[in-house]
Amino acid sequence: MKKRRTAAMIGAGILCTLLTVGSTVAYLTDKDEVVNQFTVGRVEIEGKEPSYTPDPGGKTEDIVPTEVIPKDPQITNTGKNDAYVYVDVSIPIAKVITVDAQGKRLNGGSAAETELFTMNEVSSRWTLMYQKRTGDSMIYTYSYNEILAPQKTTLPLFQSVTFANIVEGQLEEKQLEVPVNFYAIQALNTGEGTNVVQQAADAWLKYVNQNDGQAGAAAASLSDVQTLQNEAGETPESEDSTGQNEEAEAAEQNEEAEAAEQEES
Repeated sequence: MKKRRTAAMIGAGILCTLLTVGSTVAYLTDKDEVVNQFTVGRVEIEGKEPSYTPDPGGKTEDIVPTEVIPKDPQITNTGKNDAYVYVDVSIPIAKVITVDAQGKRLNGGSAAETELFTMNEVSSRWTLMYQKRTGDSMIYTYSYNEILAPQKTTLPLFQSVTFANIVEGQLEEKQLEVPVNFYAIQALNTGEGTNVVQQAADAWLKYVNQNDGQAGAAAASLSDVQTLQNEAGETPESEDSTGQNEEAEAAEQNEEAEAAEQEES
């Protein structure tokens, strides 16, 4: 049986470099013999997907169920300032019938809302801040776990995407999009917290506060980011702090054991 195919566009999305007054404009000091000269810094990034090679016209044509498409979004800091960097990925959703690897229909054979692409090999160097349904897409917003220095590049957020295993005859000739947006916020004096993940989340909250309702703002509500900030304390701790916690737990267990022995005696 000849398979009909679905066209999809999964190129890199809009490059969003944040330069909001008071939050993302930096001032760098340069000493002189007589006076201090101040030069305005620059937060600037380049988002790219070096492994993604679309067909002529900028699209990936004629994809089929379970097809894996190379796509590796990453950010280079091309500015002058250290920055927190972020990526959001919009995965299209459609009501479709899906099957498992053996071809058996799922969900009792009924159509169900399904994310049409899955991100593969998501890097542990990125933290999922939150995800939010917006229209017919699920938007995933990630922050990088390190402050990105000038001229440095992040690891890719993921390596590829896989098209859902859908029953044929549902999305033929549809154009699907997986837009990716890249963001940067000056690291100096913008984020508070005990680790970079918390600091990046706090800086993002300030960005959302400043740009709430403005054209081109990131797809997040204040409640989304406030929830994120409240949960930031649950993020993975550094190896040093993890070791300290393990030592504290061991000490508590020893104290409990000694107390139990004293009660028995």
